[in-house]
Amino acid sequence: MARLKHRLSQAPVAPERGVKAATFNLLLDTAMALIRSRGRVPSVAEVAAGAKVSRATAYRYFPSRSALTTAVIDSSLGPVRSFSDDGLAGRERLHQLFKKTFPRFKEFEAQLRAAAQLSLEQWALERAGLLEEEPYRRGHRIGILEHAIAPLVGDMPPATRDRLHRALSVVYGIEPYIVLKDIWGVADREVERTALWMADALVDAALRESAAQRIRVKPAVAAHRLRRKTELLA
Repeated sequence: MARLKHRLSQAPVAPERGVKAATFNLLLDTAMALIRSRGRVPSVAEVAAGAKVSRATAYRYFPSRSALTTAVIDSSLGPVRSFSDDGLAGRERLHQLFKKTFPRFKEFEAQLRAAAQLSLEQWALERAGLLEEEPYRRGHRIGILEHAIAPLVGDMPPATRDRLHRALSVVYGIEPYIVLKDIWGVADREVERTALWMADALVDAALRESAAQRIRVKPAVAAHRLRRKTELLA
């Protein structure tokens, strides 16, 4: 399968119990609320002020906006990232992934948009040599989609399989909401329908390409075997 060239941001490990767990959850809930009210990822200092704890305490749990954002998205999309449905075959597993997780994207749209905004902001700063904080690296959808398309790609050529994997990553996530709602003004339900329609179209294209390549390969293999047989008999 296709692999990312960068290391994904990982969420801080949440304490399991006691005062530390309560403080972690307070900071996380405060960050979620600030994102909803302000439309962006707050600084760790802003979260500390909102939660009424010291900055030093907040930074012990979330040392950067990257760590904070990763924890927010991990909390928002926890069930999505543990998606399995191993018993489903063919494209049904992919369908189930879209149907189960797009409502979650809708529920946490504000947080997902803020994370995308932070990623774009940091990309521009990094490109200009001005980034002064740990970058937020996205890409957990890669592993989710790899599992979802596993029943479909067994006989696909590696290039076709990887192209399908990458193409599906464009239509799975917050990006369809940004394009279809902000530009086209469509409703959430239509975003889900259109994204699934695009996913099906991509799968169909990959299957057609794989079938066409198998048809082209068979005569070439037969010709090669005939040449080898002729050479052995000569």
